[in-house]
Amino acid sequence: MRQKATYQLTGRQLVLLAVFSALIAVGAVAAISSFGIGWNYFTSNDSATFALAESDSTGITDPASVTDEANNIEVYKKMSPGVAFITTSSRFATWYGEEFERESGIGSGSVIDNQGHILTNYHVIEGASKLTVSFGSEKVFPAELVGGDPDTDLAVIKIQPPAEGLTVIPLGDSSALEVGQKVLAIGNPFGQDRTLTTGVISGLERSIRARNNRPIDAAIQTDASINKGNSGGPLLDKYGRMIGINSQILSPSGTSAGIGFAVPVNTAKRVVPQLIQFGEVKRPKLGAELLSVGFLKDRGIDLPVRQGLVVRAILPGGTADRAGIRGLRSDGESAIIGDIITSIDGQEVSNIDDLYRFLDKKEIGDTVSVQIYRRGENLSVPVKLLPMPERSTGTRRF
Repeated sequence: MRQKATYQLTGRQLVLLAVFSALIAVGAVAAISSFGIGWNYFTSNDSATFALAESDSTGITDPASVTDEANNIEVYKKMSPGVAFITTSSRFATWYGEEFERESGIGSGSVIDNQGHILTNYHVIEGASKLTVSFGSEKVFPAELVGGDPDTDLAVIKIQPPAEGLTVIPLGDSSALEVGQKVLAIGNPFGQDRTLTTGVISGLERSIRARNNRPIDAAIQTDASINKGNSGGPLLDKYGRMIGINSQILSPSGTSAGIGFAVPVNTAKRVVPQLIQFGEVKRPKLGAELLSVGFLKDRGIDLPVRQGLVVRAILPGGTADRAGIRGLRSDGESAIIGDIITSIDGQEVSNIDDLYRFLDKKEIGDTVSVQIYRRGENLSVPVKLLPMPERSTGTRRF
């Protein structure tokens, strides 16, 4: 009878594993710091029923029948009234503990319905104690935060719509874009109200990262000039439809170098209804502390598989716990390594990004098949995806 292999950890390996696990808690901050000073988030900072405004007809004259200049002018005239100038204020404290509030940043946004909902970037409103909105006039509207999703860098704020109504920016389809396609960006760079810049789609399917280090896939790259204050503003096609939300630039100087990135509008279509209904995006979580096999192997810990995620610990009552997945444990004399997740529904998971991308496309209550390596055997475990238990705090879990 073949004896099952049980992978045990030496004292040194156990110490290393503990250290690496502790690093996970601060990994997001470290990753952002090392991501490169050329990446800039360009603000000027140093309900249950909801229908998105989607339309193939925006009232724009057929671009093929007019000059490019005429198309630029028409798109700007019709859509710029729906582009919001967002100003944020934050609370600060003096050395003596006295608190005060002052303006902390500016950004842009797009009106997405007649009820006054405005789509912007999460990093525009992050940490703000007060929000105000204007639309190219002296009239200022107080705004409230409806919901935010740091993972996709999207947020929704709301104003009380004026009696004369609002201009709604219709949403396009970011899955049908092509490199070379004309785009227009409207925003408030450096506080210059509702500025228009034009360009083309320079690349598709770019992967960028939110401030919390989560990957944002399928980002749109453009050479349309975007700068600090453009964050959250719309990237439009020649018909005036929003195809992206301007979010980041890549630049050594911190100003436009012709490489900008927008979160695809199809991501917003998936996220915004939940932000309005719940104030957050409800994603399933595995409820486990995980370390990549590659990361551990690079640091001298020998493992029996070439790729995967080692389960260091599981959260009581979470998805992994209820599915019977095991974490690191002791046999009384030494530590026995936990299950190693190698794939889910046949898709390999080599790192946390792979797991996040998979879970981001799933809903709470979905059942998936998780392939694990356990004590010399490859097993397939049915797993019902659940949210993170509310009592979870502290350590970063997935």
